Amino acid sequence: MAIHPSQSQDDDSESTDAITLLEQDHEDVKDLFDQYDELAENEGSESDRQALAQQICTMLTVHATIEEELFYPAAREALKEDDLIDEAVVEHASAKDLIAQLESMQAGDDLYDAKVKVLGELIDHHVEEEEDEMFPKMRNSGLDLQVLGVAMASRKEELLAEAAASSSV
Repeated sequence: MAIHPSQSQDDDSESTDAITLLEQDHEDVKDLFDQYDELAENEGSESDRQALAQQICTMLTVHATIEEELFYPAAREALKEDDLIDEAVVEHASAKDLIAQLESMQAGDDLYDAKVKVLGELIDHHVEEEEDEMFPKMRNSGLDLQVLGVAMASRKEELLAEAAASSSV
């Protein structure tokens, strides 16, 4: 039985399968994009928008890394559907480009809010394809999603620790 997404991954990382972990990330980043949209619509402070956008960028970078290093190779092997994985990798490249642009900008810069908005739309599309197409196929593939989930949770913790260390420098 799958772990409910609202359960803490810190407490349950050993019992969280790979797809549940990714779906929780999807939900968490969607919430952050919604918060950003609200800040932008209500003319929130530049510092608040900047901090939230940085949190979004960090979360997406970590998420993309665990997918590219662990989940996609396993999916490519289990599903034998290169097109589905290739599209996801290309979508990641587009997201990484926008993330790099945002990380080199300030919240008051021209097009900043628009780039966050477009990044959110790109991620919405990407999430929809993963959750509607890739994840059901992975659940039916026979792959041990528990073992993969443990590896992904561990790598995610490492990447978040690295990100926290580099942001405090």
